[in-house]
Amino acid sequence: MEVAFIRWTWLRAVLHNGWWLVTSVYLVVDAGLSPAELVLIGAVQGAFALVFEVPAGVIADTISRKWSLVVSQLLMGTAMIATGLFESFPALLATQVLWGISWTFASGSDVALITDELDRPDEINLVLTRAARAQLTGAATGLILLGLLAWATRRDVTIVIAGAAMGALALYVVLRFTEHNFVPVRTARWSTSWRTFRRGLTLVRRSRALLLIFGATFLVNGASDAAGRLTQKQLLDLGLPTAPDPMIWFTGLGVAGLVVGAIVLRLAARRISGAHAGTDYALAALAGVLSMLLFAFAWEPVVGAIAVVLLTGVVTPLTRVISTIWVNARTTTDIRATTHSFLSQVEYLGEIVCGLAISAVARLANLPLALVGCAVLFAATAVLMRQPTNEDAAV
Repeated sequence: MEVAFIRWTWLRAVLHNGWWLVTSVYLVVDAGLSPAELVLIGAVQGAFALVFEVPAGVIADTISRKWSLVVSQLLMGTAMIATGLFESFPALLATQVLWGISWTFASGSDVALITDELDRPDEINLVLTRAARAQLTGAATGLILLGLLAWATRRDVTIVIAGAAMGALALYVVLRFTEHNFVPVRTARWSTSWRTFRRGLTLVRRSRALLLIFGATFLVNGASDAAGRLTQKQLLDLGLPTAPDPMIWFTGLGVAGLVVGAIVLRLAARRISGAHAGTDYALAALAGVLSMLLFAFAWEPVVGAIAVVLLTGVVTPLTRVISTIWVNARTTTDIRATTHSFLSQVEYLGEIVCGLAISAVARLANLPLALVGCAVLFAATAVLMRQPTNEDAAV
């Protein structure tokens, strides 16, 4: 099951990240969407995902984690295929909303499934770290393979092929994943689902450790999302070459960050799975402060690129895997997917609230000041994660 899970994680990352690279160009070049329409798609998609996240997690905890993943794959594949078939804004908005909803059926369900099926508490943190590393290497592979396929054929054809492959990945889940250690609710599902939701909420409210990691996730995701939106503009302002196509430079930078992230997770696997999670999260946040200040005051594109790789290759992967391990260690089998869904909701809220605030600073003041604002969010995260929890910090 462990090998199957890691291979599935890698394959999904190949298809998802490669598809998004091609789609991000398709929406602008082929569909001709305006900046306002692109922003609206992201906002509406995030809102729908925020609403569906917890119900999807509760369904996974009461009916099936495995079949939640199957539903996710089928919906995701459908949304990806449909994206390549339309160029009108209303249709593309619908496909991206469906794509966002599809992720809610997988977030939390995947971690809950492998945790309970593996049933080895001493090993699960290392497995989750290996899965995070597989996701990064898969993402890098997808950027290269599907980017080349789109260049050799057409963007819409590549989008449809990636979507069909993503849908077919549901069959892999059906055939290779087991669910022996999960007992579904057979009767009174609605009332049980409501009780599952309330138990998850009570767990979070009563756990200082969970509240801390939720607060840190809110700040980190807001800072990272805002920095991601501003990366291309800042690098171009710093003089990033426009020949060959800037898309090549950005693709190379993305691959570099993913590869560095995989290496960092491999080197840090044992440490972040031990008793130093809070300290390591705080150190990663301090690295975020350094990357944002370096990016804000960079004097040439090479320095800016180094700052971006520091963010995407060190800060982002470390904070994400630590938060997943942290939450996973402090929840129970019956509400595991629900609790992880709460974490995903906090990620969305951070992106919406903090991200939009930083973007407003960029519009009203200037880009370097907005990046300094991201550094402030990372600094606040570092301070927050150094607070005592009065709980066993071992994860």
